[in-house]
Amino acid sequence: MVIQRSEMRLEKREKARGGEGTAAFIHLAECEKEKNVKLLAELSLPPGASIGYHQHDSETEYYVILSGSGSVNDNGTERTVKAGDSVITGNGASHSIKNTGNVPLVFHAVIVTY
Repeated sequence: MVIQRSEMRLEKREKARGGEGTAAFIHLAECEKEKNVKLLAELSLPPGASIGYHQHDSETEYYVILSGSGSVNDNGTERTVKAGDSVITGNGASHSIKNTGNVPLVFHAVIVTY
């Protein structure tokens, strides 16, 4: 299956997971029919926007930072992230992410269930 960028669904979420501002999700695939994949998306957070702190039970979420910079609360520990970094959260752990830079923070997010 090939999905052209022009066919991908754009979704804007205000205060995603209790965060600040608006997160733009480009759904790289619609995952309802995919086994063990809950989300496959490219997210963009404008400066100051965030995805709120949330937990992942029976699933793992992967962030791959493409551009920009930000701060991740990685299960209670604050870490700085930038292009090329990845964040892995699962097995009951929690995380949040915030754009602390001056340009959009863009990353791929993948949630795999088990």
